[in-house]
Amino acid sequence: MITNSQTWHAFDKLAMVNKVSVSGLARRSGLDATTFNKSKRVFSSGKARWPSMCTVVKVLNALNMTMDDFAHLFQEDSPEQNNN
Repeated sequence: MITNSQTWHAFDKLAMVNKVSVSGLARRSGLDATTFNKSKRVFSSGKARWPSMCTVVKVLNALNMTMDDFAHLFQEDSPEQNNN
């Protein structure tokens, strides 16, 4: 199962690996600079906000990545692997 936290962590990791801030990653992807801000990851009601598929695709295209590449980010941080 993929969690909301893992999803946002994947974007944080992509920014770090590409040596940009999350704002820089958003701009590079043609998105508003605040798209990945921590304050935007949760609705004011406290409910978790998920990035749209459109957002994921824009980031992957900007970084010349595939969905498979993106999926590997989740596997690297899976709790099962961290316990071994």
